[in-house]
Amino acid sequence: MSFKGWWLAFALVVFPGFLTTAATGMLLTWIDRFVSARVQWRKGPPVYQPLADFLKLLLKQVVVPAGASRLVFLMAPLVGFAGATLVSVMLPYANFSPGGTFVGDIIVIVYLFALPPLAVIAGASASRNPVAAVGASREMTLYFAYELPFVLALLVPIVKILRVPGTDLSQAIRLGEIVAFQQANGPFLYSVSGVIAGLIILLVIQAKLGYVPFDMAEAEQEIMSGVFAEYSGAPLAVLRLTRAMMFVSLPLFAITVLWGGFADWWAVLKFLVIVVLTILIRNTNPRLRVDQALKLFWFAGGVLGILAVVLAYMGL
Repeated sequence: MSFKGWWLAFALVVFPGFLTTAATGMLLTWIDRFVSARVQWRKGPPVYQPLADFLKLLLKQVVVPAGASRLVFLMAPLVGFAGATLVSVMLPYANFSPGGTFVGDIIVIVYLFALPPLAVIAGASASRNPVAAVGASREMTLYFAYELPFVLALLVPIVKILRVPGTDLSQAIRLGEIVAFQQANGPFLYSVSGVIAGLIILLVIQAKLGYVPFDMAEAEQEIMSGVFAEYSGAPLAVLRLTRAMMFVSLPLFAITVLWGGFADWWAVLKFLVIVVLTILIRNTNPRLRVDQALKLFWFAGGVLGILAVVLAYMGL
């Protein structure tokens, strides 16, 4: 593809997907902050506050700590942002054009979802700040904790598709095939294994967003924002925008793989249900220690994930 072709693809596909996800993410961030404020008997910010914060940070000076790896420190937020942007393009395409997806795109999206937390770990580690290093250590432990049950939960739709005679693995690991299968046979969530997988993914969404009870890597009361302690200006704005975009993409991904996709108007209600549950969990639970989160995901989440896969294999 020529340079002109790449520019056209960006203008017609990537930029609209990014813009829609970013705007929706900022709106959801405001809803989250407003609800949290009302729960605590505060007034809450105005609806334009997330955008105002983003623009304000873009105008602030970027400070790189002395002795830090400048390249890694500044590039890490962009890597995480790139992952979130690509996901925001791939998910709508898989739902509205199921036949145009490629083999293994669900695996690609799992890797893209891994970029934001890994970028935060790399950036915090490069800052040479001991507080940020503690946050990076917690973030890394949390990542290894939730990734195992997350993958097990994603095996549920794959196993269910593979049970159909004549279906091979190349079809089962395509998002388009997962969406088309649910449109023909009903959502995977309406089964025992699907419910278990849905509960696991709901907790993983909370952890990937760094929301309570899994905000130990940031923990302002303990380690002064941890992984974000040394970030300022545009890099911090990019990190916050990435999290806002993930707040949109993660629920949409859950709907895509378990709840029939979002090619119809019912998807709006499904999306709101997941967002409300996320905000509810955030405002009704205390922060867990990192070892408690590890035990929760590996022992409870891991066992439930294996059980869900076995039940899916049995057709339940």
